[in-house]
Amino acid sequence: MKRLSRVTLGLLIVAITIAGCGHLLPSQGWITLIDGDKGLENFNRIGDANWRAEGGAIMADKGKGGYLVSKNAYKDFEIRAEFWADHTTNSGIRFRASDPNKLNSTNSYEANIYDLRADPLYGTGALSPDVAMVNPMPKAGGKWNVFEIYAKGSQLTVKLNGAVTVSVQDSKHASGAIALQFGNHGKEPGGAIKWRKVQIRPL
Repeated sequence: MKRLSRVTLGLLIVAITIAGCGHLLPSQGWITLIDGDKGLENFNRIGDANWRAEGGAIMADKGKGGYLVSKNAYKDFEIRAEFWADHTTNSGIRFRASDPNKLNSTNSYEANIYDLRADPLYGTGALSPDVAMVNPMPKAGGKWNVFEIYAKGSQLTVKLNGAVTVSVQDSKHASGAIALQFGNHGKEPGGAIKWRKVQIRPL
């Protein structure tokens, strides 16, 4: 049997190491709820928002308001969501919603998308209701953004485009559905919200 060259042996060791660490790959364990314009079937609709597949994303831009609500409940998890918001958009991601049929500020958390809101407790990147403000307040309007939400026990962390906007301990809500919002401004609907990739990884 011929002796392996040092280069061949080195490549073999690298290949074995990568194969043995497969469980550490970032994609492991992620559940894709929205992928481009696919995924509406993974949610229940609450409200009258006109959710639809269009332009490589799932979007809404009309109606008094509503949610896409996950069919499963989650306790500890990570969320990664790519979204496009108009400058007038009122949206967000609710999570640990204990009543998936009646989402509100008393039964869930919300990572906000709301550039027009002057209150740092409810602006883009904040965690409501009254959980954690964001200051300075980032803006998401007119571009694609990435939300990352980490919920492990009472530790809640929100990142917008890689920057931490919220890191707080809060234990009011322990488990429940996640929901993507299309909101309004009183009587008028907010601007469009588009979701082109939404993934969740239970912890």
